Amino acid sequence: MVDTLGVAVVGFGWMGRVHTQSYARIPHHFPHLSLRPQLVTVAEEVPGRAEEAAAQFGFASTTRDWRDVAADPRVQAVSITAPNFLHREIGVAMAEAGKHIWIEKPVGLTAEDARAVADAAAKTGVQSAVGFNYRNAPAVEAARELIASGEIGTVTHVRVRLFSDYAAHPQGALTWRYERERGGSGVLGDLASHGADLARHLLGDIERLTADTAIFVPERARPTGATAGHTLATGELGPVENEDYVSCLLRFASGARGVLEACRVSVGEQNNYGFEVHGTKGAVFWDFRRMGELGISRGTTYQDQPVSTLYVGPAQGEYGAFQPGAATSMGYDDLKVIEAYRFLRSVAEGTPHGATLADAVHSATVLDAMSRSAESGSWVDVEVPA
Repeated sequence: MVDTLGVAVVGFGWMGRVHTQSYARIPHHFPHLSLRPQLVTVAEEVPGRAEEAAAQFGFASTTRDWRDVAADPRVQAVSITAPNFLHREIGVAMAEAGKHIWIEKPVGLTAEDARAVADAAAKTGVQSAVGFNYRNAPAVEAARELIASGEIGTVTHVRVRLFSDYAAHPQGALTWRYERERGGSGVLGDLASHGADLARHLLGDIERLTADTAIFVPERARPTGATAGHTLATGELGPVENEDYVSCLLRFASGARGVLEACRVSVGEQNNYGFEVHGTKGAVFWDFRRMGELGISRGTTYQDQPVSTLYVGPAQGEYGAFQPGAATSMGYDDLKVIEAYRFLRSVAEGTPHGATLADAVHSATVLDAMSRSAESGSWVDVEVPA
């Protein structure tokens, strides 16, 4: 028997579209799941956008006010893909209304925001999922298992990088992403949040860190009308209030050391995301741009030990739901389908699968520590959430 789960999407920009497409693909890739998502309503304040979404994807209704979603008895689960400054208010309201929550990172502007949503979800008992999509890559899951098995020995150090050029153009419009009040942090919340989650997912809790941040494009032009994506603008210049770049040294509870670096204005870099984990007997390497490959060095030679390439296949993660054999490429949207599946599975079984609000609190706590360190210029402790 397959039950229907009424779902809504709040905020229909690019990520709202990705969530919607992911729901639609669930029956294709995970036909044995006992829940089938039904697109009930989409909330978007930009005039006409919700109606366009309904016409394209088949939502039964539309609204410009997300509060209508919280009050809608047809809706059991909600994707929250609105701007960061709205995450806390919408997330808490949906949890209090008994709606299961799939919310994009960083879940608010601060760790306090993320914790408020997590506490509301815990109080009402709803399930949650958070958009840490890179941990869903089958190669990343294979790397985590390999590290945990001890095949590369005791982990000594890791480097996590997230370089992008999406904000590199100096005429990029001064949207909410560059404002403290509505965007919160800059590249910290956007890219380093993924890095903090990946580092913890692979190696465990981070205990101490020291960070440095910088703004390399200090002014941008204010948009003269509605903007979409990374639109160029020629209006009056205004200040960029949050960071373009962060570098951070990490100390893990295990004793391992790490480097996390992220930048949104890296000319010549398009989604250069990945990690290198080194241990006393080997190493493992992953690059998002070659998502189905995992570089592995293991053995007993230590010096001049070669690196081999593993092409992930049905034995790793959820790869088998997409392709029958190794080395057939998966893409970014596939990672979000996996995320949607794990969210719905959590709802169906009443137990968490995949990244949850607890993981969002951990990541946000690391980001807050980075901000404190960058301001003080010193090492700071990372509070481990209860």
